Amino acid sequence: MSKLVVVAAGGTGGHLFPAQALAETLKGRGWRVVLATDERGALYADKFPAEERLALSAATAKAGDPIGMIKAGFAVTQGVLQAKAAFKRLNPAVVVGFGGYPALPALLAAVTEGRPTVIHEQNAVLGRVNRFLASRATEVACAFPTLEKAKPRVKARAHVVGNPVRPEIRALYEVPYLPPEVQLRLLVTGGSQGARLLSELVPEAIAKLPEEMRGRLKVQQQSRPESMESARRIYANAMVDCEVAPFFRDMAGRLRQAHLVIGRAGASTCCELAVAGRPSILVPLKIAADDHQRFNAQLLEAAGGAAVCLEDELTVDAMAGALNALLKDPARLGRMAVGARSVATPDAAEKLADLVERTAR
Repeated sequence: MSKLVVVAAGGTGGHLFPAQALAETLKGRGWRVVLATDERGALYADKFPAEERLALSAATAKAGDPIGMIKAGFAVTQGVLQAKAAFKRLNPAVVVGFGGYPALPALLAAVTEGRPTVIHEQNAVLGRVNRFLASRATEVACAFPTLEKAKPRVKARAHVVGNPVRPEIRALYEVPYLPPEVQLRLLVTGGSQGARLLSELVPEAIAKLPEEMRGRLKVQQQSRPESMESARRIYANAMVDCEVAPFFRDMAGRLRQAHLVIGRAGASTCCELAVAGRPSILVPLKIAADDHQRFNAQLLEAAGGAAVCLEDELTVDAMAGALNALLKDPARLGRMAVGARSVATPDAAEKLADLVERTAR
């Protein structure tokens, strides 16, 4: 029988996409894969190469909410018992966690049973669940060379492997960036849940661009459903060719075509932009835990691959100015593409899979 790995991840694309990349790599090496996540995760797990999905009880609570914390404690305890029962049946050789509270029960169950564990932190700041588990995990891996909020002994033993990306994104590493000539292709994303700020502000900013530039634009924008009609109306009035949708599944194809990307600075977004070698304007989410998106964006900004606009400084005019400056300068976009690709780790899934195999029993 081939070895079995339990991959535990929170229920967002930021957690599940790198988990899926690892799972596909391990499956290609002959491993069997079981996924532990919550109901939100099921929305993004339709292509996850797992033979089974464990729905473990879990919950989170805000600091200062004692009732919520007690309820969360009971939910996590129940999830740990569920995980232990599943582990007795499955006997995983290793349990790999990607953070997020739905990953906590599986990792706690593995740690208390003395099973080999690996945690992977996608962000430049160690998340709360991974922070709690890091000193107990067999091995710690991370995507960024910086690992804020990690204890010195955890940081000292962390393996910098990069952030696993899906195979279709990995393939873009071999695709050269071609600066715009006539058409200007702009891709606007906002993370797996969309971004209200970008949904509403970017169309207004584009409408302020020079008429000649607007006539050359092809905009593909991910938008929250409640903002879609407003965005389409603004683009139509500005005579801008656009496609507005709540979610783009073919992100690799759209990244391949994009001359410039506007988005948040989640870990997956930053690492995919680096692998694809695409210039970007990044707007870190101000309320992200421990300001981790700002730290994520610093990697691309320092390499010259991204312009970073903080929310407190972002206005329609500021975004319009940034867009105008970049879109009228193809040579600068080309240099940004080179800078972005210079910090890419295209083989992150393979590096993490190597670590998992060394850790497994």
